[in-house]
Formats: sequence, structure tokens, C-alpha cells
Amino acid sequence: MASWIRRADESGLPLLIARVILGASFIWMGISKVRAPVEFLKLIREYHIVPESMPWLLNALAVGLPYLEIFCGVLLLAGVAVRGTSLLVLGMLVAFTAAVIMRAMNIYAEVGGAFCSIKFDCGCGTGEQYVCMKVPENLLLILLSLVALLSRSRRFCLLRNLVPGPLPFRIEGY
Repeated sequence: MASWIRRADESGLPLLIARVILGASFIWMGISKVRAPVEFLKLIREYHIVPESMPWLLNALAVGLPYLEIFCGVLLLAGVAVRGTSLLVLGMLVAFTAAVIMRAMNIYAEVGGAFCSIKFDCGCGTGEQYVCMKVPENLLLILLSLVALLSRSRRFCLLRNLVPGPLPFRIEGY
């Protein structure tokens, strides 16, 4: 089994598929937020992640996050700094997925009913979604970001290394 996974990774196809899906998703999400910054600001505020006493941080997050998502998406599509970008994307996805789950749990505590019937606009640019559809979607994106992060292949990438030349140290197996 390990040899099959290694051969698939060496082909570069799993990395390419992960990069294209993640890159396109993040560009789409970022553009949709840039188009409606006030609505995105309101949606971020509904998560209650940023204290009300720090409106400058809320505004900075609402302005900066969409451009960071677009930038990460472009880097992934181009195949530049794939591991670092994948790690950043993974961090955003884990934090966002946790926030979606916490918000859904709060709505469930207030309203009750079936958990999977909870529907709200998560701020990802796709409008209202059922929580039982959004969480698996995010878990798939998390899996793809792990594929991009852990892949040893750099086929179909624009730059193998961000800094050209030999590395000052070498990690076995990479």
C-alpha cells in the first residue's frame, strides 16, 4: 500500500488536483468577500470571535482576509511556495471549521430541533448552507491541504523552491 501511495505522489497528480481545487476555492471565496465587504464584516461579527472593544481588529480582518485568500489561491494554482501556502490554508480552514461548528452549536442551543437543519450564511461566499453540508466540505478541503502540505512531488509546480540553490540543510526523505 505504501508503494502505491508513493508512486501516486511521485506522479504529481494528487498534488495537482489538491492545488487546483484549493486554489480555485480560495480565489472564489476571496473574490466573493471583496465584492461585498460590508456583508462580510457583518458575518464575521456574528461569530463573536473578535471582542466588541476592538473594532479596528474586526475591520482589519474583514479587509485583509479576502485578499489573503486570493493570494493563497493564486500561489497554489501557480505552484509557488506550495508547502508554506498549504500550511497557511490548513490553519485558516481548521480555524474556520471550528468557528462554524461553534456557531452551529450556539444556534442549536438557542433554537433546538435537528442539528442538520441548522442553516446560516457562514461567510464563505456561497450564501446560506446547512451545517451538515458545510462541515464535510471543509473537512475535504482540510484533507486536500494536507495532501498539498505532505506531498514530496513538485511536478507541475512553477517553482520547486522559493529560494533557488541548494538548501543549507537537508531533511532525510525530502
